[in-house]
Amino acid sequence: MTFECLTPDEIVCAVEAALGLRLTGYTVTLPSYINRVYELRAKDGTKLIAKFYRAGRWSKEAILDEHTYLADCAQAELPVVGPLMLSNNETIGRHSDILFAVFPKRAGRQLEIANDGDWLRLGSLIGRLHCAGAIQPALNRTIIDPRHSALHDVEYLCERVIPEQFRDSYRSSAMKILDLSIPAFESLEPMRVHGDCHRGNILDRLDEGLLLIDFDDMAMGPPVQDLWLLLPDRAQAAAREIGLFIEGYERFRKFDRMSLRCIESLRAMRMIYFLAWCSRQVDDFQFRRNFPDWGNSSFWQREINDLREQLGFVGDALQGA
Repeated sequence: MTFECLTPDEIVCAVEAALGLRLTGYTVTLPSYINRVYELRAKDGTKLIAKFYRAGRWSKEAILDEHTYLADCAQAELPVVGPLMLSNNETIGRHSDILFAVFPKRAGRQLEIANDGDWLRLGSLIGRLHCAGAIQPALNRTIIDPRHSALHDVEYLCERVIPEQFRDSYRSSAMKILDLSIPAFESLEPMRVHGDCHRGNILDRLDEGLLLIDFDDMAMGPPVQDLWLLLPDRAQAAAREIGLFIEGYERFRKFDRMSLRCIESLRAMRMIYFLAWCSRQVDDFQFRRNFPDWGNSSFWQREINDLREQLGFVGDALQGA
């Protein structure tokens, strides 16, 4: 079954069967580039979020790694939303060949970072998150490292995606970035991180505090991965914000300041990852609507130019460390 065949009726029936709970016909599609996410309501008024995972992206074991991380966070009293236990005594259900999970809905507004106290608060939150992340590894998740995930993505793109006339240029810039970055990552010990820790994935529930959401991209990686996406600018222009974040972070856990030199490498690796992620969705109707120019000649030339520019930032960051 494909996502295009996932009708509201099928969604409701699958979740009703999984929870043993009667739902209303209320079904609202929520924004998600990768999975299909819906808000549902039970007859008793309970609001639910159902996430149907894109087939072939994560194995059941990898999704369980996400759910285990959420459980460890909840045990540490971190503000996260874990999946509900289903009638099969698991947190993962199956509808045809699509895996899904159901979460209680928690509302909040997108985080706005307005002052020094907000950066301290963020640092403390991520420090606590990483204390939970260090409890155990995620054996079935991506390892964010130029020797692992990024190298695999470059090989995949060059062998199966990028047109021949652009392949050598892209590979050359990408491999220069990875070769420069590898020595800096050799001393970093990967651990469970959120992986996609930008402001859109932290909700402010006002009197109830902050709430971390969307652990779909959780990975094994360096802790600095959960810092750089929050920054308002490149690292050299955000020294104050970084200092405040680390001050809050170190109330709970030591931060490796040498890892800051890896931020531009992580940015480059995310650029590469994003292309690989897009390429696996080109046949999806919603993707084609959101990215109508993906894959044409001007698109690839622009990507090569952006990667060459990023190579300069990576070199400057590592040489200046």
